[in-house]
Amino acid sequence: MTQPQKAALLRQLHHGPSILRVANAWDASSARIVERAGFPVVATSSAGVAFSLGYPDGEGVPLEEMLAAVARITGVVSVPVTADLMAGYLDIESTIGGLVAAGGVGLNLEDFQNGGLVEVPAQMEKIRAIRRTGDRLGVPVVVNARSDIFLEQVGDPMTRFDRTVERLRAYKQAGADCLFIPGVRDEETIRSLVQALQFPINILAGPGTPPIARLEELGVARVSLGSGPMRATLGLMRAIAEEVRDSGTYTRMLEGTIPYRDANDLFRRS
Repeated sequence: MTQPQKAALLRQLHHGPSILRVANAWDASSARIVERAGFPVVATSSAGVAFSLGYPDGEGVPLEEMLAAVARITGVVSVPVTADLMAGYLDIESTIGGLVAAGGVGLNLEDFQNGGLVEVPAQMEKIRAIRRTGDRLGVPVVVNARSDIFLEQVGDPMTRFDRTVERLRAYKQAGADCLFIPGVRDEETIRSLVQALQFPINILAGPGTPPIARLEELGVARVSLGSGPMRATLGLMRAIAEEVRDSGTYTRMLEGTIPYRDANDLFRRS
């Protein structure tokens, strides 16, 4: 597929007939594993990429390093790649230009930056700028517009739903393709968001999140794992290190390990 075709496919996958399942990757090997597992897209996790590069999550990760990670992933997979680029860094048009140059066709764009919520008009202009830049470059970049009110627990809990819906309706109007609400896990709120927005929404899986089959029944268009897979991998590494340190055995390392030959074959060119 060409890059514009990948963008069109990614956009189409948000409109069914099945929920779009996203297992987020953080480097070339995790991306290849996701692709080989049969997923139609690869999405990056900003936290996963940051941790793998030696940074805390956030825009303290230099943009060029974040985009270099995206380029390494697009270089080894054939499916569309969408990147978590947080709030888009300082210059959204430059960021999108770098994303397209790296081979990406979509992004998550959050509305929480420098410790606070971005004003709605400014966030809408970012989305419009993404649309303009993608059109100019010939790649219709897919925008997964994220509101962090629930995740960051901003303001009065009694007003969070209405304020989130107000923001997401504005992002939809500005040209977003999907609306992402991390931090929401209960069925009642998810159902209410689907009904209020009447648009593809993305739920972040975590403790207490309904199973994917139930999310699909509720009308959710996309479910993603975020940094969960990378943090699970870190948890396994910690368990391996502690076992070797404390008992001198290798059980955790040997359970479920991908054979060396299989790992090497992830990148073997036919």
